[in-house]
Parts: sequence; structure tokens; C-alpha cells
Amino acid sequence: MNWTPLHLHTHYSLLDGLSKPSQVASRCSKLGYTSCAITDHGTISGAVAFTKECRKKNIKPILGCEFYLSPADCTIKSQENRKLSHLCVLAKNRQGWDSLIQAVSKSNDEDNFYYKPRLDLDTLGGFAGENLIAFSGHLGSDLANAIFADVKTAYNASTEEEAKRYIHPEWVEKVLSLANRYRDIFGKENFFIEIQAIDQKNSPAASLVVQGLRYVAKKYGFQTVATADSHYPEKQDSVDQLLLLCSAMKTTLRGIKKKLEENKDVAFGGFMKSNNFHIPSLEEIEVVNNANEIATSMQIADMCEDYNILEKPMLPEFKCPDNASEEGHIRQLCRDAWVDKLMPSGKITTPEDKSIYTERIKKELDVISKANLSGYFLIVRDIVNSVREKNHIPGPGRGSAAGCLVSYLIGITQVDPIEYGLLFERFYNAGRNTKDHVSLPDVDIDVPASKRDETIDYIRSKYGKDRVGQMVTFGRLQGRSALKEVLRMNEACSYDEMNVITKSLPHEHEVSDQLAEMDDPSIIRWTLMNQPETLRDYCRINDSGKLEGDYAKLFTQAMRIEGTFKSQGKHAAGVVISSHNLNDVCPMVRDKKGSEKIAGMEMNDLEAMGHVKFDILGISLLDKVMGVRDQLEKSNV
Repeated sequence: MNWTPLHLHTHYSLLDGLSKPSQVASRCSKLGYTSCAITDHGTISGAVAFTKECRKKNIKPILGCEFYLSPADCTIKSQENRKLSHLCVLAKNRQGWDSLIQAVSKSNDEDNFYYKPRLDLDTLGGFAGENLIAFSGHLGSDLANAIFADVKTAYNASTEEEAKRYIHPEWVEKVLSLANRYRDIFGKENFFIEIQAIDQKNSPAASLVVQGLRYVAKKYGFQTVATADSHYPEKQDSVDQLLLLCSAMKTTLRGIKKKLEENKDVAFGGFMKSNNFHIPSLEEIEVVNNANEIATSMQIADMCEDYNILEKPMLPEFKCPDNASEEGHIRQLCRDAWVDKLMPSGKITTPEDKSIYTERIKKELDVISKANLSGYFLIVRDIVNSVREKNHIPGPGRGSAAGCLVSYLIGITQVDPIEYGLLFERFYNAGRNTKDHVSLPDVDIDVPASKRDETIDYIRSKYGKDRVGQMVTFGRLQGRSALKEVLRMNEACSYDEMNVITKSLPHEHEVSDQLAEMDDPSIIRWTLMNQPETLRDYCRINDSGKLEGDYAKLFTQAMRIEGTFKSQGKHAAGVVISSHNLNDVCPMVRDKKGSEKIAGMEMNDLEAMGHVKFDILGISLLDKVMGVRDQLEKSNV
């Protein structure tokens, strides 16, 4: 017998999940699991990273989401309609994955988003078809809540007898009505009642929910499935998850402990009292779930196809003059530049000069053609030209892009790479491409900071408002911030001393090359190894490689949470341009302010899904240069 984790959260659930996708895959591999699902709260942003890590361990990835459901029409923004329930949904196939994308994007519409991305059941049901699987959820789900007349008080009860006082007199009818509605929406074969029994000893309410749902399922013919609400890899990781939750609630560990001792209502109370929100072993599941419930998890895993969500680049078509092809147009632009740009410059005066330039152009164009990237260069050129046509000053092209002769010839950059001995291979390495994956160039387009929004508006007008979007970036607990959170949550020292300690660590960008050489990159560990004097009064590494000192345990915990996501915001430069409506092919989320929908995956994951990212950087120095230019023009200088 085997089991599949079907209800699992990663750090993409932002402080309500600790596990990184790599840790999930390693834990599942260690336990002998052959499949695993991801069901982060209201998001599928981790799907690509999760898929890649699972495949490394020969584990079938199952992609899903735990949606937030409003009790009434999700467009109604009222306090009462903020009482959200949870429902886990899995994609059975590639069509189901597309439905998940569209549902998540819909939950982030301006009309629907209210503190959290949300849908109502009818709206979610519109995406179901035959391609989604749903299971009922546990505490916090509609079915669980329906058992009690006073949900909040029942969930906080300290004994089962106390919790029983709050059972609704018509709970069976209420649960059955909801279960039937779910089954009608998703189909008899695609709806399951979730049995989370692993933590029932620590939660009297959970025990009653398990008993109640099993009773309804058996009496009225619903299939049950054994799940665990996994938020971290192993039991011992519960202390780190607790710290993240305290951070989310802007309190301290001592503050939470005091509330619990006084029997006060505490958000995430279950997490505070238990260490059973890990990825359990089969043996742990077998103690609390029956064989049929366990077998059903494998049945669901088998129902989910092992489909691919990674794609080759989906560039929008660039409309060339005279109905020319993209490749034909870019070659013509290079021929024109040979006559209008290179020949007048005096750079080609000998047969040797001609040979160097022609061979370089031929090589670059062949690489661009084989990778089908002509459209990419034409789009970048068009954006740069739109800036120039408005009399704004674009940047000259920096970084490795300056190594591309084609970019120079068609006007993207203003540096001749031949003249300065710059290599095309530093800009684009075609050796990375495979039949299933084509890497993309990375050309930074610098524009005046005051004109960045205007530039993005132009791109939207050119390719379609629904096909262009800015993209998310996730704030991480890096060395300084990770250590600061641990010190603050534990109230280990004064604010001033905390600043002294954390400022002893370098910023990530200062040691990025050194970190890349470490098997387990950690700014904290690197500092202890390479700059030990700065932290000697607090923590140090002994000869056996162990941490010692007054703050050794705190430093150890800080290293464990390094790299964990803590927030999401809008990338400062990244713009996605797609050949399709982004709401249909990319999970769209709200930015930090909630004012704008943005592409809900980071750059590398977006590119893996076939979306093309362009960096449009607003440079304040270009505004100053424009100001000087305008003053000179007014002065007729």
C-alpha cells in the first residue's frame, strides 16, 4: 500500500507555509511516495518550481490550489462576505491546468478580490467541466463548518465534550446538502470527502469533524480520501512555521504563548498547539485512516495525468511591412544597416574587415533563426524606437546585449561589439536549447523613469491590453531579514543590538558569487566562516562545523528559514508580452497594493511556461540627461 499527499502548502502560501518545492520533493522521495500534489492558498505560483523539483526525484507532480470561497456572490464586498471557506481543487489534465489558471486569474479580478483572491462556488464551478477534482477540505471548509452552530467557539474547545455542545441540531442535513452541491458541480467521479485524521487528538473539533464526515459519507455514498494538511516537511520544522505565523500576525512567540495560556482566540490556533502539519509517513497515516481512505489517495493520483506545463516561447506575431516574414524583415534590416551604418562609418575598409563583419552577422542570424527568435528582436527594436520617436532618450544598451552585432545594426544597442571585442556567446548561448526548451535572450531596455509607464502603455496598445502585464516578484527572508525575524520573534535582544548583529551580515548581492559556490547557500553561514570576528560575541563555528555561542540556536533557526518567501510585490522592470490573453495562460495576481493585476510567476517560471519577459527599466539619470538636453535646445547651444 502507498499514499499520496494531496493537500500540501509550500512557501508560496506566504508565511502560511514553510516548505520549499525542493524540500517537498526530497521528503516525498525519502518516504517512497511516487506522486504529490501542491495546493497553496489562493495561488498556483509555485507550480513550475514544484514540477521541476518533483521530476528530479521521479515523483509525479499534481497541480492544484486551495481556493478561498466566499459564502455569497464574490463580487459583494461586505464584512459578512469576508468569512471565507476553503476548497482544494486538482487539475486532472492539461485542460484542467488551463482551468486552474483561469480560475486563479478570475479570483484576482478587481470585482472579486477583497483582502484575498476569492471566488464563490458557482463561479468556481464554471471552470470545473470534467477536468477538475475537488475534495471537501477539513477545518475551515464548508462541510466542516456546517457541523457546528458556533464554529469559532467549537474550534477553540479544549475537550471533545465541550465541542459537542456547539454541534448544529441539523448538521447531517446541512453537510449532505453541501456535499450534494459539490458533487453536482464537479461530477460524482470528481468529488471526494476529505478525512484529515492525523491531528484529531490535538483538536477536539477536528475529531468530531472526522467522525461526522465519515458518517455522512458512509450513509449517503460519498468516497472519502485520507489527507494531511502539510505546511512543512517534518515534525521538527513546526517551530519554524510557528515563527513565520507570528511574523505574519505581527506578534512574538511570547505574545502567542500568553494568549494560549489565557485561552484567548488565536488565529492559526491549530498550528500553535500541534506539530502534525508536516508531510507524514505512510505508517503515520495508517494509524488514523482506514485502507479505503488511503487507497483513494492513490486513485486520485492515478486520475491525474502526468502532463507537461512547460512550453516553448509564445511570442506575439510582429507585423512586418510589406507582409514580410519576421526572419526576412530582420535580415533586410541588417542589409540596410550594412549600407547606411557600417559602410559610412569607415569600419569596413579591407577584405579582412568585410569578412569579420559578414561572418559575425551570418553566425548571429543563423542562431536567431534556428531558435525562432527574430520576432523577439523586432519587438525590442519597436519598443526602443517608440521611445526615440517621442523624443525621449533610451539607454544605449548595457550588459551582455552589447555583444550582439544584430542588436547594434537594427538599433537596439549603440555599441559595435566588433570594435570592442565583445562576444555574442556571452549574450546568447544556443547550446542551452533543446527540442523542448528554448532559452531567451535578455535585453534590458532603459527608458527615463518618468516615461516608463508611458512606454508600457505603448506596448499594451501595440499587442493588446490583456496580453501585456507586469510580473510578480517574491520578497525572501535573506540573511539579514531572516536573522532579524528570529531575534525579534524570540525577543532575544534590544532593537539597537538587533541592528548591530544583522548589519554585520553582507547583503546578498555583495556575496552572490561566493554563495553560488556553496552546496547550501547561506549568507549567515558564509559570514560565520569568512568574517567570524564580526559575530564572535554572538555565534561562531567550532572545529567540527557546529554553531556555538549564546545565540547559536537562533542563528541555526535563521539559517533554516533563509530563502523562504515572505511577501509578493511587483517586479521593478519585468514586463510579459504574450500571444494570448494572459488571464487564460498565466495565473494573474494582484500587486501588493491590490491596484493592478500582474503575472503571478517569477521570471524564470514564466519563461519556462513559454511567456516572454522584457525588462523595461526606468532610469532617473536619463530624465536628468533629457532635462539637460532640453535646456541646451532652449538656449540654442
